[in-house]
Amino acid sequence: MVRIFTDTSSMFTPEDGRKMGFDVAPLTVTIAGKTYREREEIETKEFIDIINEGNIPTSSQPAPADLIEVYEKATAENPVLHITIADGLSGAYKSACGVRESMDNKEHIYVYNSQSLCGPQWIMVKSALKMANEGATVEEIIKVLDIIRLGHKSILIPMDFGYLRRGGRLSPTAAAVGSLLKMVPVMSQRDDDGTQLTKVGLARGVKKACEMGLGVFPKYGINEESIVICAHSGNPEQGQLMLETAKAMYPNCREYHLFELTPAFTVQGGPKCITVQMCPSPVL
Repeated sequence: MVRIFTDTSSMFTPEDGRKMGFDVAPLTVTIAGKTYREREEIETKEFIDIINEGNIPTSSQPAPADLIEVYEKATAENPVLHITIADGLSGAYKSACGVRESMDNKEHIYVYNSQSLCGPQWIMVKSALKMANEGATVEEIIKVLDIIRLGHKSILIPMDFGYLRRGGRLSPTAAAVGSLLKMVPVMSQRDDDGTQLTKVGLARGVKKACEMGLGVFPKYGINEESIVICAHSGNPEQGQLMLETAKAMYPNCREYHLFELTPAFTVQGGPKCITVQMCPSPVL
């Protein structure tokens, strides 16, 4: 049977993996001079508290030792399929490819670039696990992952102008003007390789920003088989607002979910950010 392996950007914890029968390696975050394995040594609330003290965080890929531990178990009968966070958003994919090349059993190890994170990666892992448990081959699983990868769309709404300014993602002037005017930026994952964000627009207020972000989904084929995933970084009220807005605008989708984002994603989007992602569900 194919052994499924992923990282914590998939929204699964290492403990989830142990309970469900797959492997999850933690991404790492560094803040205030300390490095933590997310979802094992630090959770989002504590992480945001440290950010709010004026500290700027960084994130990194899983430790190579975590990969080797799983890769060593790969055989012809039980190959490993490693579904990573998007290449370009993290060094995890390239690092995994490098570790794979160093293994004597590398022909039984498959490293898959999800070109996404969070919701779509969560669906990829769930789909891969279901298919693996049903006896599917690696090649059959990858065909389904490709459908999800090509069909997903991600929207990010950052909230903390101060964090964006301190982290160098926004000039002090732009941060001050944005905060003063209560403008909310709406960002979209680019369509080419998913490694960068592009601006959808600016909205006056979070409700309008949610509507603006969700408004791009018809272009990407949202329908009754789509799964919509909303998430937030320490901002449950506005995460719930995004979820309710999604249900109102697209009431016939297959499933709707709400998650709290991990510390590593908080490094990218900042405290209080909210996201919404849409993708197909060919096997769920």
